[in-house]
Amino acid sequence: MTGAGGQADPVADYEAALTAVLHGPGGAKARMIEELRDGLADTAEAHVGAGMPYGQAALTAVREFGTVEEIAPACQRELTIAQARHTARVVTLTAPFLIACWYLARTSGLQGATWQLPRTAQSVAVCLAGAAIVAALLAAVALAATGVLARRLPVPHRLPSVVAWAGTTTSVAMAVATPALAVAAALTADWPLLALAGALSAASHAVVASSARASRRCARLTFV
Repeated sequence: MTGAGGQADPVADYEAALTAVLHGPGGAKARMIEELRDGLADTAEAHVGAGMPYGQAALTAVREFGTVEEIAPACQRELTIAQARHTARVVTLTAPFLIACWYLARTSGLQGATWQLPRTAQSVAVCLAGAAIVAALLAAVALAATGVLARRLPVPHRLPSVVAWAGTTTSVAMAVATPALAVAAALTADWPLLALAGALSAASHAVVASSARASRRCARLTFV
């Protein structure tokens, strides 16, 4: 990047390079980059105040700060925990929908059903929704472990990976449960409840999938 005078700006180049290698929640990443940029700018300004030209002052500030390769792992570790908290929060917030889905699927009587297929699909959906609920409870524990408890206890090394795969399990379970519920709804007279359960399942999958994917990527970057 170039500064106002058309010359390369080491601070801007450093910011761009760090931004390119870091991954995590957009807000947390933006705040981290802003804090680092402000720190570099303050250091460069101090060197300018000591009589150093800006270009040399900015380059000196970057060198004192550390290379992107040296700084990125610690920054990525922090962003990975932030992404894990985001995913755990999303999975936990979908828990009420998952419980409603499980309840609707489990209590549907299928009085009008004469085929075995609707009952099989209902059983599959109940099991998958139950698995998703267990994963949601695990995510709630992870959310607590990275929140208040993290101030007193260190965050377990593999916790971000556990949260990422808990989110993935929830997402996949609800993705598979959705067509099972749709089949059961299409073949029975008790279709409104099962159709509602299928809609809740699809909505839960859509919300969790993208966050779980981002968590897996962050976990791979941090704990290789």
